[in-house]
Amino acid sequence: MLLACGAAGGMAAIFGTPLAGVILAIELLLFEFRPRSFIPLVIATAVATALRHALIGDGPLFAMDAVSFGLPFNAPAYVLFAILTGFVAVGFSKLLFVVEDAFEALPIGDIWRPALGGLGLGVIGLFAPEVLGVGYDLITGVLNNEFAVAALLSIAVFKTAALLVSLGSGTSGGLLAPMFMTGAALGALFAIVGNALLPGAPLEPAAFALVGMAALFASASRATFALIVFAFEITRNYDAILPLMLVCVIATGISILYMRTTIMTEKLARRGLRVNQEFEVDPLERADIASVMQTHSEPIDANASLASVATRLGLEAGAQSHSDALIVVDADNTLIGILTRSDVLRAQSESATDPLTAYTICTTDVARAYPDETVREAVRRMLYHDIGRLPVVSRADDRKLVGYIDRAAVIAAHRRGMHEDGIALPGT
Repeated sequence: MLLACGAAGGMAAIFGTPLAGVILAIELLLFEFRPRSFIPLVIATAVATALRHALIGDGPLFAMDAVSFGLPFNAPAYVLFAILTGFVAVGFSKLLFVVEDAFEALPIGDIWRPALGGLGLGVIGLFAPEVLGVGYDLITGVLNNEFAVAALLSIAVFKTAALLVSLGSGTSGGLLAPMFMTGAALGALFAIVGNALLPGAPLEPAAFALVGMAALFASASRATFALIVFAFEITRNYDAILPLMLVCVIATGISILYMRTTIMTEKLARRGLRVNQEFEVDPLERADIASVMQTHSEPIDANASLASVATRLGLEAGAQSHSDALIVVDADNTLIGILTRSDVLRAQSESATDPLTAYTICTTDVARAYPDETVREAVRRMLYHDIGRLPVVSRADDRKLVGYIDRAAVIAAHRRGMHEDGIALPGT
């Protein structure tokens, strides 16, 4: 949590984007949206942004001139650009790990790989010195139509090469600002080329630069919501929301289709670590116990003999039963306890002077469930007590038996939730 708060606060302090800082930490670091994570993140970004305003100022980091995004007339162009950006993100991600594998295959020590990457970066800097550094001024220039086609092409190609060589060689470095620069140049190039191919097409390079800046990183990392918010927060251009939503979501869809992992999680996946970036409600949280509990199970009377109990549980010769446990009740159907096969087998192995009954051998200290609780709560209680079943009792009287929930009911609830979500079961 402290790691996420530090990352979110640092992003808010540098870029002046408190909302995006919170969302990015949730989408890329925590993978949960709960009060225990949301509240500290909001406090961290609020304090960081307030200090930024006091120490640096409250203006946007990337100030833009007025720009027209041309919706709805330019919607087809944005869709085409989104598809292009998605494939570029996929290609960039795959190429990064190809370069990394190539460096690791070199017959040199680990200490020399970053040195070789630094040499490659220096060679790139000789041809395109403008791509060295964080490039915030360069991004601002692209967002304000200050570069011609040749310069934009140089930025897109050489910044990509610099990033691939730097990260591929094992040198520590970030992805955010370099991909912003490449995405912005790609967007501006797309608009310029589109205007050249279709004279009179009202494609604004600055508009596509802003959208491309967010969409490239959004699709590569799948932090889509964070980047949508980030792009209009960092420029204070709220007219960009609709094109940002359209392009970022479509580009991310392309990434999902062609990449199992993301640029942020591929290396972890190669180490055998699985990172689930999807937010979904557990099917067991959506189902209450009343909807899945068994109400037709027949409990056993507390005065039943050991022999009759063994017969009910299928422990006598010729007996047939699928039950692993029985609920023990008195004459008024009041819950007394639970009797398992282990209890019966233990009682049968012991010598007793007095006749044994269900009451004398059952477990009377019984964990209970209630009809209005979720199945997830029942599962947590089962795990805590290391048991596979719970009697369900009335909320008004916790000794009045109303049902029974076991592993089979839990599986049925999960299966029903998957069916409601349209998830196909393996083998079906």
